[in-house]
Amino acid sequence: MQSPTTTPPAAAAATTYTTIPISGADVISRSVQNISNSISRHRPWPEFIAAGVFDRPESLSAAGIRLRRNAKYFSINYAILISTIAAASLLGTPIALIVFASIFALWLILYFFREDPMIVWGHHVSDRLVMVGLVLVTAVAVCFTGTVNNLLIGIAVGLLILAVHGVLRNPEGLFLDEDDAFSNGTLF
Repeated sequence: MQSPTTTPPAAAAATTYTTIPISGADVISRSVQNISNSISRHRPWPEFIAAGVFDRPESLSAAGIRLRRNAKYFSINYAILISTIAAASLLGTPIALIVFASIFALWLILYFFREDPMIVWGHHVSDRLVMVGLVLVTAVAVCFTGTVNNLLIGIAVGLLILAVHGVLRNPEGLFLDEDDAFSNGTLF
């Protein structure tokens, strides 16, 4: 009779993976660092508004291609621009501006730029639960501040400016860095 095969303890230890619990302050610190790194990757503003690179596209399909290329190349600039215009639309109600700036920071720190698992009081909190909580906080803030129209107008104006810039700015001559080339499949 053969004895059952057992895994040696060293092999079992090598295949066991554990996560190192980190504090909430470390999660926030890392998220803030990720935000800072992302913002530092924006394209230079003189390149964004350079003279002589704006012209009318030949066709509607060329306009769509321009918009996609410019949106990919200037994505951080566009995000900064839309956020600034949305914040400017709330200048008439400073309390709402402070509330939405805080909620925007929560979204950035707790959802978009968080790498590590969220652990609250020793329990893992799923990404879905974090998102539902942030959506609820945002909805409550929108209901209580009463600035939905101002915020939507600010975002719409920002998107309109983005679309006009994306269609009229000729993307020819913009260089593609290695990360963009790899994600597009240009580099193997």
